[in-house]
Amino acid sequence: MQLIDTHTHLDFSQFDEDRKEVINRAQNSDIAAVLNIGTCLSSSRKSLMLSQHFDDFMYTTVGVHPHNAGDIDFHKASEILYDLSKADRVKAIGEIGLDYYYDNSPHQQQREMFIELLELAKEVQLPVVIHSREAPQETMEILKQHAAPDNGGIMHCFAGDINMAEQALDLNFYIAVNGIITFNNAHKLRETISRVPLDRLLIETDCPYLTPTPYRGQRNEPAYVRQVAEKLAEIKGVTTEQIAARTTDTAREFMQIKGE
Repeated sequence: MQLIDTHTHLDFSQFDEDRKEVINRAQNSDIAAVLNIGTCLSSSRKSLMLSQHFDDFMYTTVGVHPHNAGDIDFHKASEILYDLSKADRVKAIGEIGLDYYYDNSPHQQQREMFIELLELAKEVQLPVVIHSREAPQETMEILKQHAAPDNGGIMHCFAGDINMAEQALDLNFYIAVNGIITFNNAHKLRETISRVPLDRLLIETDCPYLTPTPYRGQRNEPAYVRQVAEKLAEIKGVTTEQIAARTTDTAREFMQIKGE
């Protein structure tokens, strides 16, 4: 029963001491592949390097997280990401979007960077990985104006309502769920996810963050995507094997990689 984790941050310092062991645990848990996500220029470079090193397991994206939008020259970043995106291991532009929860970057700069990188994705004909927190309406407005439906994308760490989900589906996006759906207080989210078609769902960890029950309090890692699959099976009223088969096929289609 193979699984694919569509959102990891294995380039982060939390994994510097035991990255190879974490990957070994994932592979021993039948995690077939991970999509590692770039969050800034240095992260995107490191993620690409790691994906080339672990070339039987890891693929990557390149992008700038909205937290980092205030510290960067948009046009220079776009040029660098354009060059990085040409590598075979790069499967999407991301993560990009808006985060009004922490306000680590001015909202206007977040919006400008978001639009800049959506336009880059169109140019290089890659899908996008979207981060949206406390900015659902603006996120969807910008996507409707600037995203390329032919490219599609992933709504990472989805926590919106059914209206937002339906808008995303109309734009050819997948809905990705992670450990949040295992949390006791996630009743509304589970209800929303129950209404999303199974063939439009993906699973992820967002490791080292958002560790699922029963491992909360520990560092998250790709092996724990299995707990997400099990909870999603419960929500959808199907077997974990069915979730594994469908989400793995969907992830392979999204990343354009072959199965066994």
